[in-house]
Amino acid sequence: MRLVEVLIPKEKREAVEETLEDEGIDFTLVAEESRDEPSVVITFPLPAPAVESVLDELRETGIDEDSYTVILEAETVVSEQFDDLEQRYAQNSPRISREEMQAQAKDLTPRFSTYLVMTIMSVIVATAGLLLDSPAVVVGSMVIAPLIGPALGASVGTVINDRTLFRRGIKLQAIGLGVGVITAAIFAFAIRTTGLVSPMIDIVEISEIEGRLSPDMLSLVIAIGAGVAGAWTLTAGTSAALVGVMIAAALVPPLGVVGIGIAWGLPDVTLAAGVLVLVNILTINITSLAVLWYKGYRPDSWTQQGDARVATEKRALALVVTILVLSAFLGVVTYDTYRTGAYEEEVNADIAAVLDSPEYAALTLIDVTVEYTDPVPPRQPDRVVIRVGYPVGTDPPPLVDEIQGRESVYAESAIALPTGPLIESHRAEVVVHYTERG
Repeated sequence: MRLVEVLIPKEKREAVEETLEDEGIDFTLVAEESRDEPSVVITFPLPAPAVESVLDELRETGIDEDSYTVILEAETVVSEQFDDLEQRYAQNSPRISREEMQAQAKDLTPRFSTYLVMTIMSVIVATAGLLLDSPAVVVGSMVIAPLIGPALGASVGTVINDRTLFRRGIKLQAIGLGVGVITAAIFAFAIRTTGLVSPMIDIVEISEIEGRLSPDMLSLVIAIGAGVAGAWTLTAGTSAALVGVMIAAALVPPLGVVGIGIAWGLPDVTLAAGVLVLVNILTINITSLAVLWYKGYRPDSWTQQGDARVATEKRALALVVTILVLSAFLGVVTYDTYRTGAYEEEVNADIAAVLDSPEYAALTLIDVTVEYTDPVPPRQPDRVVIRVGYPVGTDPPPLVDEIQGRESVYAESAIALPTGPLIESHRAEVVVHYTERG
């Protein structure tokens, strides 16, 4: 419930009183003597879903939309008329008023200096966590990231036609991404050159980094969930702290991987993680925009509603087209994941069938690992590494030639283009490691 206080010109008093009485709203009036123009302060309680519609009705009486208005959260209202009012608005969508949402969107974005410092620190912590392969440290970086405010601010500014809020949201998002990449690259380069990590480290083998190098279509689920949850939480007037962590989860770790790829001179790593960042941030923007429009938020002036609708449609179309273009890469990754998974399954089944034959009955399969030519999809298998055990005191039978000639080891070409296949066919090298077992 909310307690609303509005300063109105004295000549509008009668019209405002009539409007509130028609709505069955309790109110108090206090004459304001400190102003040159005779004014009245009117105070009344409202259920949260009723605030926007009641304020719109008051503005229809001729009150300036920029008039002094304060909306406070009230703990308790004891009034029979208020109980009736709550029942009447109980069927309305449970959302806060346009004015409250606009204020909350502004409050979610800290001062520029604070935003800059917190973004830099979150990316540094994330980059360190990635290189340490520490999920706990990576999660910690998400907690301090201030990225939720600009993302939601841009969407709110669009649907209510607040150009200042929209421009600020877009500008801060662009600055956040740019500063994040530069910070991660400088920090990762410093780590590499000062020897704080082993010069023999293979960053694509680090699981926390590897997970951001193969973003498939399922990666969109995180961004969609973050955008929907962020906008829904904002319209409900509840804390957005946890949702902010979710939005940061979609952006901060991939930014760290982009910087690491730059520092290590690996353009494929930079490209893969960079596409993931762009797809995620665009998806967060389009989904939050869709939620706010679905919840019915519009400018308070009907003359601005047409402009807001056109702006929303244009920005939504631009976001969707860009996401579809970038999602082509995610589609390739999804296909590559399926293709390599099927390849590995077939190779494993073939190797198991060979070892089940009487000729190799003394051998025990330990594991099979498929190594690829490139850490970033699309990929082709480079080597099939087989570890087998054999009895102590015996000579293991040769296995390489038997497996190497198998059809399953041969990987077909894939993704046909007018100029030829994107992925050329390839026969992987088979390597067998023998281990004595008692």
